[in-house]
Amino acid sequence: MKKSFVFNAESVAALARADVTRALAEDLGAGDLTAALIDPAAQARAHVLARESAVLCGSVWFEAALRQLDPQVTLVWHVRDGERCAPNQVVVEMRGQARALLSGERTALNFLQLLSAVATKTAVYVAQVEGTKARIVDTRKTLPGLRLAQKYAVLSGGGTNHRVGLYDAILIKENHIAAAGGIRQVLAQAAKIAAEADFVEIEVETLAQLHEALDAGARMVLLDNMGLAMLHEAVRINAGRAILEISGGVTLAGLRELAETGVDRISIGTLTKDVQAIDFSMRFEAPQGGN
Repeated sequence: MKKSFVFNAESVAALARADVTRALAEDLGAGDLTAALIDPAAQARAHVLARESAVLCGSVWFEAALRQLDPQVTLVWHVRDGERCAPNQVVVEMRGQARALLSGERTALNFLQLLSAVATKTAVYVAQVEGTKARIVDTRKTLPGLRLAQKYAVLSGGGTNHRVGLYDAILIKENHIAAAGGIRQVLAQAAKIAAEADFVEIEVETLAQLHEALDAGARMVLLDNMGLAMLHEAVRINAGRAILEISGGVTLAGLRELAETGVDRISIGTLTKDVQAIDFSMRFEAPQGGN
């Protein structure tokens, strides 16, 4: 049975609720001492302003953070996940309990800023390979506890997900090959359990290893840290027999040249591990009195 996480409305909502529950517990503890200064019956209006151009992502997490504190909060989104916002654009307006908006502000913004950063960075890399067959793929180099959220953000930016974890696909690396006794041996072992995995991929570092992997029936090959000339030759040798993926040392500056070699996928750890938060700001209007 395939075990990959499927991103749909229901699964993303459940994921967001779980992530937000942990984050709110971390931030609120026994209660927000400062928000306790506000009349519990007071209502407030607020909006979130984008301070820079970005691909928005994380609206489900943002809403979950506020709804856990005020189930009746209302939100009106002007930008949806996967859409680009402009500097000084209002991306969402909300109305609810003033205490809840104040207490949930940081958690809600943290998710919006982080996931929008991943989506925005992914979109930059995707644009760089436009017109080639190469897809931009994420890795397991994610923030602990937020892998699925970040992989959702990669999708929002136009990228593609690699395996979620060690449980849903087989990625055979150098140490696996050595421990199993060689490429043929490890692929033979993988074939015995392939039905339990979404895919089987093997990493090679030389053209000789590529030949051996293809001859042994490999259908997905990771070309690790190869130069441009070697990559072109690898694509020629492969001749469409296996899905080819590039990994290791990928930079934005050299990305187009890598994509033009004719490979199918380029996996990039920096999409999720080296991100700079997008600047969003929440602004409150004066609280209104309770009924």
